[in-house]
Amino acid sequence: MTEQKKSDQTRQKILTAGRALISKHGFGAVGLARILKESGVPKGSFYYYFPSKEAFGHALLTDYVSDYLARIDALCAGPGSARDKLTAFWTAWLAQAGSEGIASQCLVVKLGAEVADLSEDMRCVLDDGVAKLVDKIAALLVQGAKDGSLIPVDDPQATAQMLYAKWLGAAILSKLSRDETPLRRALSETNSTLSTS
Repeated sequence: MTEQKKSDQTRQKILTAGRALISKHGFGAVGLARILKESGVPKGSFYYYFPSKEAFGHALLTDYVSDYLARIDALCAGPGSARDKLTAFWTAWLAQAGSEGIASQCLVVKLGAEVADLSEDMRCVLDDGVAKLVDKIAALLVQGAKDGSLIPVDDPQATAQMLYAKWLGAAILSKLSRDETPLRRALSETNSTLSTS
């Protein structure tokens, strides 16, 4: 194994441990010592991989957005109608069979407001990721109108943004109330809004 590969693995260990901690506690509440302890990386090694905690946050969010969009791309490329794909995406926001849904693991839900005021670089990573996700939802709305599984909408981009905003708001309300009712209502309303029947 080359040094570069070991270096990449160590960097990824830090990002993975950091993502788990920050998903649970927030960016400001998690110190570098805790991330390094969780990842099993010596304290002095952190700055070899990241020049600052903000640079780490930028890398963590870049990694998160890349993973998230790759999962959405896989969903979009899979079988089924556009409605099937959107329903699978929305349903994944809910906890299922004892596992957490997307909403409980979503760093946009967890960090959106926090990093918007903390770091311009981190804000831009999340904003760009959200814009790309909205584009993918809009493309599914267009595809759904073509395959007859969804009603046609006048402005797919605006509708996609509104739908994402609805789900993001529902996720925050569910987090505050520790109850999935807002997410379940968002699912019901989304289905009735886009239904062809």
